[in-house]
Amino acid sequence: MGVFEYPDFLSPVAFTFLGFGIRWYSLSYIFGFIYFYLFAKKNLQYFNLNKKVLDDLFFYQFISIIIGGRIGYIIFYNFNFYISNPVEIFKVWEGGMSFHGALFGVIMTTILFSKIKSLSLMLISDLLSICAPVGIFLGRLSNFMNQELVGRQTNFFISIKYPNEEFYRHISQIYEAIFEGLVPAIVLIILFYSKRLKQGVITGLFLLNYSLSRFMIEFIREPDSQIGLKNEIFSQGQLLSIPILFLGLLFIYKCQFKQK
Repeated sequence: MGVFEYPDFLSPVAFTFLGFGIRWYSLSYIFGFIYFYLFAKKNLQYFNLNKKVLDDLFFYQFISIIIGGRIGYIIFYNFNFYISNPVEIFKVWEGGMSFHGALFGVIMTTILFSKIKSLSLMLISDLLSICAPVGIFLGRLSNFMNQELVGRQTNFFISIKYPNEEFYRHISQIYEAIFEGLVPAIVLIILFYSKRLKQGVITGLFLLNYSLSRFMIEFIREPDSQIGLKNEIFSQGQLLSIPILFLGLLFIYKCQFKQK
């Protein structure tokens, strides 16, 4: 039997300001980007940036994550709903973002930005990969606050019962927050300051960790009701994580073992 019940005092809304509800989901993006900006600003010299270029990078990455994440969710997870309800597309503060879509947007933006500004693609991708886990960590905690992306039913002794349900579920959002966010955030920052890895390897490690963690945790996460499981085995998130796994392996191979 599980040991936790979802606390009554938790809510998707963190606080109200001037009559508007400020959601945890929105705050996770805000604080994630603040962390990115402060970390990049502190290490401008290492990443061969200046204040103006960092401001531009910040702006374009913010746009690419919001647009890419939203489009990815629409295409990969709930296409029919949003086609029938186009106004809902713009309600990003209510959730409904795809990491895989956001990643695609970031990759395209980083490639173009690095080329236009004559920057090292590997350095910029390492910068983003060091900071991304913090945003993921906060985002997964927001998923928990929203009672979304819940775990599958279980009798595991660490589990949670949500309101209006009589059974317990895996705390999949917390597992994802830890293994997709908190752990890599700590490990990658340590590796960065050790300066022992070649450029691009941190990116590879980030992609490798995310894909493997997401793939494994999806086995205890409730599949999206509108999609279900592919062949009654794999979720959409697992299938989308496979290309990320190979991309991470390619980065590590090319950068650590082939880079001269």
